[in-house]
Amino acid sequence: MNTLQNQWPSIATRIRAIGVLAALTLTALACGSGNSEPNVSAALYPSVGAPSWVVPGVGLPAEVTLQDSNNNLDVVRHEGRVFLAFRTSETHFAGPSTVLWVVSSVDELTWRYEGHFALGTDLREPRFLSWQGSLWLYFAVLGTNPAKFEPQGSRVAKYQAPGQWQGPDKVFDSTFIPWRVHVIDDKPLMVGYSGGGNIYDANGAELITVKLLTTDDGTTWRPWVDGTDGSVLVSGGSETDIAVLADGGLVAVVRNEAGDSDGFGAKVCRAPAGQWDQWECAADPKKYDSPQLFTQGGKVWLIGRRSLANEGHYDLKDPGESHNETSTKYQLQWWSSPKRCALWRVDPVALRVTWVADLPSKGDTCFATALPVPGQADTWRIYNYTSPLEGEDINWLQGQLGQTLIYRLDVSFHNSPRTP
Repeated sequence: MNTLQNQWPSIATRIRAIGVLAALTLTALACGSGNSEPNVSAALYPSVGAPSWVVPGVGLPAEVTLQDSNNNLDVVRHEGRVFLAFRTSETHFAGPSTVLWVVSSVDELTWRYEGHFALGTDLREPRFLSWQGSLWLYFAVLGTNPAKFEPQGSRVAKYQAPGQWQGPDKVFDSTFIPWRVHVIDDKPLMVGYSGGGNIYDANGAELITVKLLTTDDGTTWRPWVDGTDGSVLVSGGSETDIAVLADGGLVAVVRNEAGDSDGFGAKVCRAPAGQWDQWECAADPKKYDSPQLFTQGGKVWLIGRRSLANEGHYDLKDPGESHNETSTKYQLQWWSSPKRCALWRVDPVALRVTWVADLPSKGDTCFATALPVPGQADTWRIYNYTSPLEGEDINWLQGQLGQTLIYRLDVSFHNSPRTP
């Protein structure tokens, strides 16, 4: 089993390659603001509730055994229960001790054991599909090298009964990473990407393909748009989520960490109704890791990671002598600066993202899922992870090597400000 001590040399080697290991300090704290007051330009006023801790938590079943890092997660409402899947491991980084736990609850206070998956390697990106009375869980299989991102295919398991699953079985092609799942007009939609294995490779990154897929049985997936191969974007973009607009079009936010001819950061894209394979995108120098989109009050909202350094920019407009050198430089500054998990508003016409408010968060944080709250039309329940909130701020890398916890909280939207 890897430990923090033997994981660190592999990570540090990658940083030393450009001779700037000393940059991993808290000096980046002075480069940005931690202000979490809502931005009143958002048209609706969000009210962020207090977090309730789930992992670790007194309501977890005895079967669940936790490690220090509890992060990648997904939640879904299925047959009257809320199902939560989450990753636990020694650190944020890949390792053989990783376990995906699945629990469920009626009241989101007391949880029932539903199963776990451990394959002796890293497991990430759990994604549920609840559709036509059945529940599937998809997840990505990766390697054990903490300094690399090594896709080894994905798996799918179908829920049978408490603690019982069919599978996991192989699904998708060997490099495809499932990212978000939606059900649109009773039709499943999977957003994912292929070709991300070289994002963190010093030898260079190939272009990545974002795809929209659908299924008739939960296990065999085909292109969302008939007559295509499912591809909607070929670029440096990987993690992607979409929201459906009132006119039937879509808007998407794409993490562009690998970089391409538009630079680095993110892409904000749209496609017209009936032509969801025809994307038009604008570049954004910020990077919204782990994007989750939802609509409320006729607006499109995003939950994604925010950097407090360099005005939040990932693309510093300071290229090195090669794409690889630039990529490594930008990754380093991202690791060495403090982070928040933030609520943003997306303008689908201008293709622009505006910061609205921070969720309780610091250090290693932001892999959120938002669920509408039954009977409360203005409220969304957010599940997210973060480093412990107490104490001094820390940068992202420090958080990745330490403890992380999972909470839930409610965000309500109002037409006027609410007094705390």
